[in-house]
Amino acid sequence: MVLHTPSGTMPRHVDRKALYTDLEARVHYLQQFLGFNADDVAALNKGSKHIKAMAPTLVDRVYAKLLETDITARVFKTRTTTSEDYDGDYPEFKSPYIQCRRMFLRWYMTKLCSDPTKLEFYAYLNKVGRMHDGKDRMISFDVEYIHIGACLGYIQDMLIEAVMGYDKISFPFRLALLRALNKVIWIQNDLFARWRVRDGVEFETEIEAAHQDRKAEPKAAAEKPSPRNQSHDRPGSARTGSSSWTESTSLFSEAVSSAPTLSTTSTQNPSSHHSVCPFSHTSSSSFETKVWSGGETSRSAGNDE
Repeated sequence: MVLHTPSGTMPRHVDRKALYTDLEARVHYLQQFLGFNADDVAALNKGSKHIKAMAPTLVDRVYAKLLETDITARVFKTRTTTSEDYDGDYPEFKSPYIQCRRMFLRWYMTKLCSDPTKLEFYAYLNKVGRMHDGKDRMISFDVEYIHIGACLGYIQDMLIEAVMGYDKISFPFRLALLRALNKVIWIQNDLFARWRVRDGVEFETEIEAAHQDRKAEPKAAAEKPSPRNQSHDRPGSARTGSSSWTESTSLFSEAVSSAPTLSTTSTQNPSSHHSVCPFSHTSSSSFETKVWSGGETSRSAGNDE
């Protein structure tokens, strides 16, 4: 007996093998399941200046949180959470190494300020997930999924606090922005879990082969649309000839530097009881929250879209 959807139509087919061997198919499935659409792209585009303003604060709070427990703090020395054979000094927030690591997270946040209608955006998120499984790096990180999931949950909570606490923008817009951010975070969560969980293990050889093939593709070939990519049900809105993904408004229409700067430097370890909201005039954070471009302070984000 074949079950039908409430509308009476047949369920849409999903190729299980493609979910594990084809990144585009996996992301397409996640976007459709989560309902990631042109409204989300528009909300992210409109809220890009606020996202950029909160990024330095978020980065500082993430590293302060990771240094609170030995199992995550020692990763910066041992590059793994699986071994407890470490009796050395733990890194401090002000140490040069942690300040260097902060640059990497700020670079990640910069990369998020790009177009989520393009496959390249998700290929980068997938690369970050694979890297934390100890793959594709000469000196790899091996971070177990429990810590990754907890960190993403912490980031999500900070975003909720920051966006909902910023009453200079309308409530409907705050809600729309949070919904869009939530979907992106959960797609990133899956692209971490993809390399840690053992679902689809029977396709492991083909998964690796597909990943290596994609790495070997010239950039021009990777951007070339194929007939399969002309499907009418892609998320977003209008298509373009230059991308295999549908495009409406670019996620971040404002110009963002391709590399992070050194304009944001913490002066002391962020305290966990301070509000993360970088837009609040009552925020008691003791470190700077300058955005990357223009030397603009986070308070300038108070000018609504």
